[in-house]
Amino acid sequence: MSPPPLRVATLTLSDTRTPADDEGGRLLGELLAVAGFEVASHAIVREDDDAIRAAVLERCAGDAGAVVITGGTGIAPRDRTIEVLAPLFDKTLDGFGEAFRRLSWEQIGPNAILSRAAAGVVRGRVVAALPGSLKAVRLGVEQLLAPTLVHAVELASGRSAHRHGPAVRPGESR
Repeated sequence: MSPPPLRVATLTLSDTRTPADDEGGRLLGELLAVAGFEVASHAIVREDDDAIRAAVLERCAGDAGAVVITGGTGIAPRDRTIEVLAPLFDKTLDGFGEAFRRLSWEQIGPNAILSRAAAGVVRGRVVAALPGSLKAVRLGVEQLLAPTLVHAVELASGRSAHRHGPAVRPGESR
């Protein structure tokens, strides 16, 4: 019998999005489901430090093994995701942002350096922050999260030791 799918909470950070026009959040949920994850919850959170912090910590206290955020990772004055997440991270996953920017470079060229996509561990939960564009959400889920998130959550929660060899996607066997 297969283990239940990994539960992932998602957040869209925006001062203007509503459930009717949250295309990034909708795509994020769809891609996670296609990858074999269960979307435990989704919320739109205003771009306010206290609201973002509260939303992330609330989800890290819940039953989801990971939290994936879209929005607020650029360099505009309202982009505060990383400033809020950085002090919450017990551990940073520097390779996530590095890999995201490398892959993004192939799609958009030098503007990839303007992304501050990041990931880390908060209270035993993996938290990943993606830019808000649909291309960025697709790239982040398909190229980075789908192949690594289950193992990352197992490690962060203490349920697994390191393993060697290629990552296994949800639903595949080694």
